[in-house]
Amino acid sequence: MWLQLICQSTKAFESEISEGAENLGAVSITLSDAADVPVLEPLPNETPLWDEIIFTLLFREDQQTELEALKKLLTDNKENWQISHIRQENLKDQQWERVWMDDFHPMKFGQNLWIYPSWSEAPNDDSVVIKLDPGLAFGTGTHPTTALCLEWLDSNPPVNQSVIDYGCGSGVLAIAAIKLGAKEVTATDIDQQALTATLNNQLNNGIPAEKIRSCFPDDMPTLKVDLMLANILCGPLVSLAPKLCASTKPGGQIVLSGVLKEQQAMLEEVYQNYCHDIQFATSGDWVRMTGIVNKTQ
Repeated sequence: MWLQLICQSTKAFESEISEGAENLGAVSITLSDAADVPVLEPLPNETPLWDEIIFTLLFREDQQTELEALKKLLTDNKENWQISHIRQENLKDQQWERVWMDDFHPMKFGQNLWIYPSWSEAPNDDSVVIKLDPGLAFGTGTHPTTALCLEWLDSNPPVNQSVIDYGCGSGVLAIAAIKLGAKEVTATDIDQQALTATLNNQLNNGIPAEKIRSCFPDDMPTLKVDLMLANILCGPLVSLAPKLCASTKPGGQIVLSGVLKEQQAMLEEVYQNYCHDIQFATSGDWVRMTGIVNKTQ
């Protein structure tokens, strides 16, 4: 049995609460969102926090004394640290690796594209299967922005096309493009961790090195590709519009995601200077934009 002390506070007091728990011997400190405000992919070396945080402070069963001391510390500083909802829970020990694996299941995108975790056996049929486990880089298909891009690729296989996956994260879009017939993909990201994840996932899917080339944006060769994929955030998509469109052949397609519904008009206003036949698809609060790059590019 494990002992958990759970409370809620704000990011202004994260260090005080975390240090107090650590000093009193907490085995782990978990921070989670208390107000359903997503923190999206951070920049390298950034550790963004939510404004409202749930703290889960874990102790061993024989640490009841330490837990009580922490409970007193939190109670004594309840007003100063804006703490609320202090409660204790018992947590039965489990095979945590098994629990984690059970939470990640095969996922289908469109008619024929699947993501399977490595521990699941893929069917022996004509479906297109990507082997991908949850990792540190963004992009496993569970987020609507990734799902929107995968669904588009399934409906529009890039057969014999050259592709850029800008902001590749885990490399899932690059791998999907290759498995759906692309001749080559350049996968780029500002985070070394993402490039490492892309290479590992490429190898795990048996894709030859020459099919997907991974690099930082500054190291990317001058290209004009048939298809531009960019699943990042609206701000970078807006600022990168000239570069993304200039790297796409006139008449080539551009697929953008990572955009909230309220940002759609801003994105369209910028990209209509470079593209035509702009269309949008939505999933929940998220938007995918597609367009054809103008011949004058």
